[in-house]
Amino acid sequence: MAAPRSNGADELRAALAESRAAFVAIGIFSFFVNMLVLTGSLYSLQIYDRVLTSRSEPTLMVLTLLLIAFYIIMGILDHMRGRMAARIGARFQANMEMRVFRIAIDRTMLASQGINASTALRDLDSVQRTLASPAVFSVFDIPWTPVFVVIIFIFHPLMGVVGIIGGLILVTLTWMNQNGTKADQEKALNSTRLSEEMTATLQREADTVRALGMRGSTAERWKSLREGSLMSNIHYSDQNGFYSTTSKTFRIFLQSAILGVGAWLAIQGHISSGAMLASSIIIGRALAPIEQLIAQWSLVQRAMQGWKGLSALLDRVPPETARTTLPKPRAILDVQNISVVPPGERMPTLRNLSFELKPGQALGVIGQSGSGKSTLARVLTGVWPIQAGRVRLDGASIEQYGVDDLANYVGYLPQEVALFEGTIAENIARLQLEPDSERVVSAAQKAAAHDLVLKLPNGYDTKLPATGQRLSGGQKQRIGLARALYGDPVLLVLDEPNANLDAEGSMALNVAIRNAKKEGRSVVIMAHRPAAIEECDLILILEGGNRVAFGPRDEVLKQHLRNYQQVGSGQGPQSPAAGAHLTPPPSAPPGQGGGTASIPAPPKALPGLPGLLGTGLLTGGLGPASGNQPKKPSDGGKGDGADGDKPEANGDGKTPGDDNKPDDGSKS
Repeated sequence: MAAPRSNGADELRAALAESRAAFVAIGIFSFFVNMLVLTGSLYSLQIYDRVLTSRSEPTLMVLTLLLIAFYIIMGILDHMRGRMAARIGARFQANMEMRVFRIAIDRTMLASQGINASTALRDLDSVQRTLASPAVFSVFDIPWTPVFVVIIFIFHPLMGVVGIIGGLILVTLTWMNQNGTKADQEKALNSTRLSEEMTATLQREADTVRALGMRGSTAERWKSLREGSLMSNIHYSDQNGFYSTTSKTFRIFLQSAILGVGAWLAIQGHISSGAMLASSIIIGRALAPIEQLIAQWSLVQRAMQGWKGLSALLDRVPPETARTTLPKPRAILDVQNISVVPPGERMPTLRNLSFELKPGQALGVIGQSGSGKSTLARVLTGVWPIQAGRVRLDGASIEQYGVDDLANYVGYLPQEVALFEGTIAENIARLQLEPDSERVVSAAQKAAAHDLVLKLPNGYDTKLPATGQRLSGGQKQRIGLARALYGDPVLLVLDEPNANLDAEGSMALNVAIRNAKKEGRSVVIMAHRPAAIEECDLILILEGGNRVAFGPRDEVLKQHLRNYQQVGSGQGPQSPAAGAHLTPPPSAPPGQGGGTASIPAPPKALPGLPGLLGTGLLTGGLGPASGNQPKKPSDGGKGDGADGDKPEANGDGKTPGDDNKPDDGSKS
């Protein structure tokens, strides 16, 4: 069933409507504030028309005390409406921020639908700041401008006409400010955004920039963006400042003009000198909200753009509907003819892919860079959408699980492990506010990372900075594996889990995978190095997003390596002339082939499947699932292959048992 269409503007208005009582209170306070603003005008009127003529000191004293009292009350009311405006902004943000935050977090997924959510949080902040600013008071004060002009009319129509003309001129300046600075503000905002994004990228990749000697070139690019941003902001500030200064100057001039007209009328005997001064004060107050709005116009413009952007975004991304909570699934993974187009791309990176995985099985996904391994990992975890087909977990498509429920059932170790600011325990517990210590330690033990954590300065309570740079790549990867195992997931998706591991880490990884299989979990491993698939029962070979082969590990590798028997017996390719072929035998059905590749020498960190087959994956033994692997040195160095002979030494003088040692991170 299609999700109900969301009306973004209505959703935003509903969030504001929750502060309806506060808006009413601000309106009431604004009424009294604007009434009390007349205190100064009435005081001047009484001083000139009564006190100076009667020379009554008691009258002067009473009027002054009343003036002080009224101004104190006005100040308190003005302060109260300021506090209420701040709370309106905060409440609006609180009502909307979780909805907008989820959209911003999912922006990569939404990009595939042509939805840009990169500025969503910034747009929300813009609206919140404006709601909490004095610009809101202008909305409540401007309706009082005609009232003040009418009062001036009561003093004399001529002064009222002058006031109306002045008000129209200020309104025209406001309109010119809106239309004259809109394009400049958009340009300034875009320039600032690009500059901030590059700054964040450079800070994140500071080590790479320094190591590759890129400081000079990146500094020039950064400087160019900053200069563009500064120039755009200066131009916009100049334009906005011009209109703001013009409006302020004109208001002061208009007060003097009213005073001059009033003086002429007083000379003619049409008004009193007190009315002359009072009119000058009132016109200043009447036009003050318009001037304030012009001064705050840049903030108002950002809020209007933010409101428009949020409204359009919420239109296209309906709220998450409550889902029926499904029971914890069994570790049965069924991928049915899926095709996937990465967010922001047009061409699929996975095409019509199918396979099935049962509890206690581990699948190794191998292929060259760009073959679709990481895409598959993101699809299995629900991070990227599927354009066609289905991914089912225990019979239910992953879309039927809530996002948080699916995350509890699927443990994910990404290729680049990101740890967040907080303790090791909090990171393993996926930043839960109150981590369950027992579950945290259990996850670390299952990942064989418990001893590693205990060696840190404060163990599980060791605090990490936001960048996580206190740990090495291998340490982060092992803690990331513990995080993936937290919460007892039924499916593990590991994207190149041993990319940064040394020998000890590789052994720990294999132990964790072996234990996960014993506990009935399914494991999917995106592999680029031999040690990663030692515990795999099945192999899936991808090439260009297509499934080249899928089946039991030994059978698949045997079919796709012509010298499998030679390599499996421990003799291995001695040189590139050995000619390891990645294509199936000529009898393979059409469409199942992949091309050929020779194994370069020396065999170090080769990409994709050639790297796997050329770095001792087969010569060093295939792990527990292999039927013709050599025995470990502790077993006497005797092989258990088909011929039962002792394995011969490789060309480098090592026996296959030596190659079977876990990768130390320096060799593939």
